[in-house]
Formats: sequence, structure tokens, C-alpha cells
Amino acid sequence: MEADLSRLLEDVQPKITPRALVVPHAGWMYSGKVAGAVYGRITLPRLVVLLGPNHTGLGPRGSIMSWGRWVIPGGDLPIAADLGREILKASRDLHEDQQAHAREHALEVQLPFLRRLRPDVQFVPITLMRTDLDFCTTVGRAVAQVVKGWPEPVLLISSTDLNHYESQAVSNRKDRLAIDAILALDPEGLQRTVRDHRISMCGIAPTTALLVALGDLGSPRAELIRYMTSGDVSGDYDRVVGYCGVIIT
Repeated sequence: MEADLSRLLEDVQPKITPRALVVPHAGWMYSGKVAGAVYGRITLPRLVVLLGPNHTGLGPRGSIMSWGRWVIPGGDLPIAADLGREILKASRDLHEDQQAHAREHALEVQLPFLRRLRPDVQFVPITLMRTDLDFCTTVGRAVAQVVKGWPEPVLLISSTDLNHYESQAVSNRKDRLAIDAILALDPEGLQRTVRDHRISMCGIAPTTALLVALGDLGSPRAELIRYMTSGDVSGDYDRVVGYCGVIIT
């Protein structure tokens, strides 16, 4: 794993101090270069809130863990308990839960990158099953409320892949529409775009919540760092999955 991280992480200077990231969560073989391009450009704070989708259908519609440690190859990472408890108290839609996280990969694949960049990192995992704008808005505002008043910097990360299992040409077009809404920092626009153009973006909920939170935290700027599809790796352009990496400052 360490050799893979060394290969994937791009050491780009000078480093950026981000407010938020959007990164993919497919296997590193397919999306690792996109994630590594993002993580290789940033300075990581000690505290991170990870927002991801619920692929499994397990657990409540909004799940958070505010205690414990997650074991990954080579060690483990502690949950930022104080931060997690405050987010849980601030949100009526998040519930203390382990079941939704037990078989979910979207957040787990981020942890080796985070530990490599900062061994003392702590994180809060939030997994969202419900996707409507009202739900995402209440979650995003709860996160922003806590982060805004926290005594040290907190990085927000949304984990999402883009359009699934259509041709390269179709996915490129659909993905560009979703990416443009993300870069515009427009949660309502992202929801509308994904719905109207039938974009099978699995992380619509965490990304919408992230954009809502950023709206409450200030007026940031978003930059697309890299876009790829699985076809760019496998050579199969008939059924691809899209991946984007975005840094928001």
C-alpha cells in the first residue's frame, strides 16, 4: 500500500491550504490518480470531516460515528470524538451509528491518503443515504455551524464518483455538467443538473451537503484538478465511471 501511495501522490509545490475537497472512491487502480493529484497538492489539517454516500442501504438515512478508531492496513486512525459529538448534537438528521459504515468503502479509501499526509490526523465519518435537497441542506448547515466555531481548522471532504456505466462520450458530457455545478459551488444547481440529465453520481448527497456547508462558511473558490474515467485506465470506453478531483479554497 505504501508503494501505491508513493506512486499516486503527486508532490506539487507550493502546497494549497484547502477549505474542502471533492475526491473519488473507486479502487485506486481506476481513481487513485485523481485522488492522488488532489491530495498531493494540499497541506492537511489535523481534523477532517469525511462525507460519503451509503452504497449498502444499511443503517439510518444519516449516519455519524463520534467515537472509536478505524483500522486500515498498517495501523488505525482515531475519530475526532469532540468534533463528532458536536456535529451530532447540531443535526436532527444524523444518528450515531456503526452499521452504515461497516461495509461502506467510500470513506475508507480516503484514510490511507490522510494518514500518509499527516500521521496525527483525526476524522469524523458521515454517511448519507437520503439525497433530497432539504435533507442535504440541514446536514450541511449543521456541519458548517460546528466547523465555523471550532478552535482549529477543519477540512471538509466529499467522496463521490460521477456518471456510471454509460459510454465515454456520454459520461464526459454528463460529468462536465455535474463538475460545472460543483465548481459554481451551487448545491441546488447540482441537484437539478443530476436530476434533469439523469447523471448517476453516487455521491450527490455528500457533495450537496458539502456545498451547502461552504455557502455558510464563506465565499470559497473551486478548482478542478483532474478528471478521468475508468475507460482511461482499462481501455473499455463502452461502460465507464467518471472521477473528478476538486480543491476548494
